[in-house]
Amino acid sequence: MEKVDRAFYYWKTDGYSISNQENQILKDHDVKKLYIKFFEVDYTEAMGNFPISKTQISVPSYPSENSMINCEIIPAIYIKNIVFKKSAEKDLDKLADNINFLISKFTKEKFNDITISEIQIDCDWTASTKDKYFYFLKKLKPLAQKEISCTLRLYPYKYPDKMGVPPVDKVTLMCYNLINPLENDSKNSILDLDELKSYLNTDKKYPLHMDVALPLYSWMQIYQNNQFTGVLYDGNELKKYLKPTKPLWYEVTKDTTIDYKNYLRVGDKIKYEEITASKIDQAIAMIKKNVKLDKEITVTLFHLDENQLKNYTDAEINHFYSDFTK
Repeated sequence: MEKVDRAFYYWKTDGYSISNQENQILKDHDVKKLYIKFFEVDYTEAMGNFPISKTQISVPSYPSENSMINCEIIPAIYIKNIVFKKSAEKDLDKLADNINFLISKFTKEKFNDITISEIQIDCDWTASTKDKYFYFLKKLKPLAQKEISCTLRLYPYKYPDKMGVPPVDKVTLMCYNLINPLENDSKNSILDLDELKSYLNTDKKYPLHMDVALPLYSWMQIYQNNQFTGVLYDGNELKKYLKPTKPLWYEVTKDTTIDYKNYLRVGDKIKYEEITASKIDQAIAMIKKNVKLDKEITVTLFHLDENQLKNYTDAEINHFYSDFTK
């Protein structure tokens, strides 16, 4: 490995904008690319395919010396798998058209009509939806006239014969969210190193250029009366009211309200999944040993959020990029 382009995902949608602190992180780490989720695509019987969770962020003075952000902006679009389960080819023709139109509209309105060179599509496709998903990707390319990348989960990475190789210019290997969060109460669903290794142990080089994405976030799953009730992404203020009961699991010791909306009672259970710097370092070593990568890749950290990034020092964040070239 000779060169790593440094990137972040920006995945917030509801009325957020990049803060001064987050912008400083981009500058301090010489981040070259920012993958911003522009919107998601969902499906209902009544409405068919439609966009949701549209980003509120805008960077009016971009690109210029005065702009907050001076890295390349790449639109990322998350498409739910149900869209491909329910759509006929003519619906997908229209979907490709609509997505291309919306990206152009957002680029004009929110980002001062900047030049976009890449679009990334994010979808957890399955063996049963791959044909329609790949059909859609083929349709999008000539419409967008840009480089098309897509996310690659570990299962389709390991089993390309079964899952197909998407018709795109390059893929980003998502080295996190390996386990259904509600199905295994003893493993960290964000990043479990044994699980990661079981997918990476392959001798074949993936047939497309492959970049890498790593998780820099933690969350708390809340269980009340033994029922899952929600997720806290910023649970720092709750930590002082938690007592450990077994690995990953805690019990609430004081009635408390978080963010004015989550009311937690004594005895509620919390599964706290955090990603430490040492866990990321181990994952990087594992990836380097078991994955054949090109000489130049992009490493993207998920995601740009100052509250989550407080858990890592500047030196640690720097290493998450630079260790790939060592």
